[in-house]
Amino acid sequence: MIDAKAARQDGPAALKLKGIKIMKNVLTWLVNPPTMGPKSTLLLRLMAGGVFLWEGILKFVYTNQGIGRFTKLGMPFPHFTADFVACLEIFGGLLLLSGLMTRLIAVPFLIEMIVAILSTKISLYLGTSPLPLPPAPPRVGIWAVFHEIRSDYAQLLTGPGKWSLDALLHRHRQPAGRQEKRRSPIGERAA
Repeated sequence: MIDAKAARQDGPAALKLKGIKIMKNVLTWLVNPPTMGPKSTLLLRLMAGGVFLWEGILKFVYTNQGIGRFTKLGMPFPHFTADFVACLEIFGGLLLLSGLMTRLIAVPFLIEMIVAILSTKISLYLGTSPLPLPPAPPRVGIWAVFHEIRSDYAQLLTGPGKWSLDALLHRHRQPAGRQEKRRSPIGERAA
């Protein structure tokens, strides 16, 4: 049993070390995504990366998709915010398309998608959206939200896979003879 007085004295230092270890584990997890997924991951990556890329470009090309949209939604500094999000989507879309740093770019994309969902879908559900309503039913309510959220949801569900720059870099960094063992998605199987 640990002495309570000793635990209090070692508390801040031990807590700091534990925090550093957790942060190191998170960073390791972010920069070392699994690269042994199915080859079909490439298709998901191309779809999600493509959507981010062209949506970012559209924010620059059409005012109603960029500054106009962010102004209607009441975003602070709509010009800066629209340009920042557009650049994030273009750069991040290219990273997803190439399969490079997919987990790292997923973090700001996750934040962006949550903000997009909260800023547009709640008002759509309530029928108070400052944006134009969908052209065909369902126009408001939960089914309209489910229909409109499909792209946001799909964009969050991808990783690098075998055919990615992350996988290529991972293979290049491994010493000769040490190949990553392929894991069964179900778990270890009996021989």
